[in-house]
Amino acid sequence: MDAVAPGRPRLVEVALPLPLLKTFTYAVPETTRHPLVPGSRVVVPVRNQRAIGLCVGESDGRALGDTAAKLLLDVPDAEPALDAGMLAVCRWISDYHVVPLGLVCRAVLPAALTVAARPAPAGKSERMLVLASELPTLVAREAAFRRAPQQRALFELLEQLGGRAPVSTLVAQLRCTGAVVQGLVQRGFARIEREGRHRDPFAARAPDAAPTVQATAAQQRAIDAIIAGAPGASFLLHGITGSGKTLVYLRVLEHVVRVERRSAIVLVPEIALTPQTVDRFRAVFGDQVAVLHSGLSDGERLDAWRALRRGDKRIAVGARSAVFAPLADLGAIIVDEEHEASYKQAETPRYHARDVALVRARHAGARCVLGSATPSLESWQNCLDARHTLLSLPERVGGGRLPAVHVVDLRQEQKVATPEERARRLVISAPLEAALRQRLSRGEQSILLLNRRGYASFVQCPDGHVAVCPDCSISLTYHRTPERLVCHYCLHQEDAARSCPDCGQAMARQRGIGTQQVERLLVERLPSARVARMDVDTTSGKWAHSAILDRVGRGEVDILLGTQMIAKGLDFANVTLVGVIDADVGINLPDFRASERTFQLLSQVAGRAGRGPKGGEVFIQTRVPGHHAVRHAATHDYHGFVAEELPSRSSPPYPPTTRLANIVVSGPEEVAVAALARDVTEWLEHAVLRFSLAITVLGPAPCPVERIQTRYRWHTMLKTGDGKQLTRLLRGLMGWVDVAADLRVVVDRDPVSLL
Repeated sequence: MDAVAPGRPRLVEVALPLPLLKTFTYAVPETTRHPLVPGSRVVVPVRNQRAIGLCVGESDGRALGDTAAKLLLDVPDAEPALDAGMLAVCRWISDYHVVPLGLVCRAVLPAALTVAARPAPAGKSERMLVLASELPTLVAREAAFRRAPQQRALFELLEQLGGRAPVSTLVAQLRCTGAVVQGLVQRGFARIEREGRHRDPFAARAPDAAPTVQATAAQQRAIDAIIAGAPGASFLLHGITGSGKTLVYLRVLEHVVRVERRSAIVLVPEIALTPQTVDRFRAVFGDQVAVLHSGLSDGERLDAWRALRRGDKRIAVGARSAVFAPLADLGAIIVDEEHEASYKQAETPRYHARDVALVRARHAGARCVLGSATPSLESWQNCLDARHTLLSLPERVGGGRLPAVHVVDLRQEQKVATPEERARRLVISAPLEAALRQRLSRGEQSILLLNRRGYASFVQCPDGHVAVCPDCSISLTYHRTPERLVCHYCLHQEDAARSCPDCGQAMARQRGIGTQQVERLLVERLPSARVARMDVDTTSGKWAHSAILDRVGRGEVDILLGTQMIAKGLDFANVTLVGVIDADVGINLPDFRASERTFQLLSQVAGRAGRGPKGGEVFIQTRVPGHHAVRHAATHDYHGFVAEELPSRSSPPYPPTTRLANIVVSGPEEVAVAALARDVTEWLEHAVLRFSLAITVLGPAPCPVERIQTRYRWHTMLKTGDGKQLTRLLRGLMGWVDVAADLRVVVDRDPVSLL
């Protein structure tokens, strides 16, 4: 029976994960397995199939008209999946970002509670490949793997992943067979072990007891201000690197959890930071800490979610999605490194976790603390406008000094005798190499940053033809271990062609540098150095992030080389040198935030040096030493950077001076995409004129990266100072637009990137 019998049945509105800006009316049977309240999961019929939806409230049935309501099929849970506060947050995300409420609810819940996934079984084990011996020199490797290049690639990848990784991960990344794995094992270079999958992923980590630390006067002022804050109050904690923001977080949460008996959320921008952060908080709060991030299995996430829901654990730590942790009586939300772009969700719903944290804190009556050494200009402007309370930590704890920064002009490094030396010095300049050798002799550690993975940015033939992705308008990046060409947008991979498909000449020229090339050069120039590389390629294994950082903490690594994931949050007392291989990566991107991101990245990575009593130095290599992002990063001068950057956001206006929405149209045929983009723009222009809206419409135009995953992309940008007008316009647009199945219109409100 799928329709309601005569009478006046109870009707409810159900949010379904469908691309429609509406909810759906269903009738409730006279009896249900569990009580049905707003926030309950329900099973309902949709187009002769079953779907999981969420009850969002009672219905008056007006939307049905003369249509009979269908009966919902089941209420599977004894308690609602979302409480009233979280349901209100979901409604805000839906309204603000113009996204169907059902899609928001699906994003908020663990995947294991949706129809698309099932909980992972407990007690299962997986095969791990573990290094059993070392081949320290290049000569020995050439001899051992002369006739087994795939085994060499596997051996080197396993090294990069910390000497231990799941077999499934290695085989998938190398696209090799199990025979390659067995060959490495049979030759004694590796062994197979079985490892249980822990449903509590951090149970095996035993953090040291939290040291007793006395808060400085500045820290105590910040702690007192936050504790005394009104319900829903928000704070921006601006503390230079090494100023002790984490201690402020810990003291605030001690009060919230132990004195007020409330719960808390701690957000970090990178999975790489989660193990260190979890260790620090578990040292104080023990097993009251639960972890939520995308690196966990569905089963692990579900277990953590349920423990938080039951109140067994009172503190949720994790990346972006942890802002949705199902905690009752929420007392505080901490957003560490609040300026990070990774807090922005790249897929629908395109929420920003920092903004959701502020909204959730207001609904829950909790304090929200945004922390950063380099706050986003939006948050800084909110302080100037008295929306946030500004708290400052202007000095490093323990009387430590910020490291001295040396700017190396790479244009001068080119003025050397031979081409080989010029090429080498453009990667590792003479001053930086000398500093690295000095640290090695002292037994101290170094960090090198290059925000570009792979071996070379692209390969090119003598006539100038570049290997490009067949599905995206982007060049393929050359990776040497294993040797392949990779698109960093769609992850397309292909063998590194020896000859140009256009002219037949050798593809011998490699342009640009990546972390793999720097790693190889370090091994050649500093053979005694123990180098660990940390980028997307070496951290695909589940615990690869923590494995690498644990090795650094134990002193088993002399030089940590990596992309932006090593630039923040890391605190190693023996790191006395930081080198930025190429500060110009990203500085000239066609994005209004390019300078801000460069300043933040340089400032953050510089702060990794000199956090112990030995002090430290930083070398920034650049071709534009006069750029204001470089100049102010070199002097650790956030206020100076803001004073120079903010005026450039006024004319033409960009955030924080104005609000943005980016309307992206995509599809497989460029002509159809361009035509729809023009129609969308004309509709917007007509609506702005008709209703006299204070909104500027710019476009349409091809996106800077015009094609991704076989889909062409055009966009139209909206600028305004009136957020309510923008919401009404966007809702009207998405209600009007009706596109073919192969075309798509996406609203990205408050975009962090325009590429």
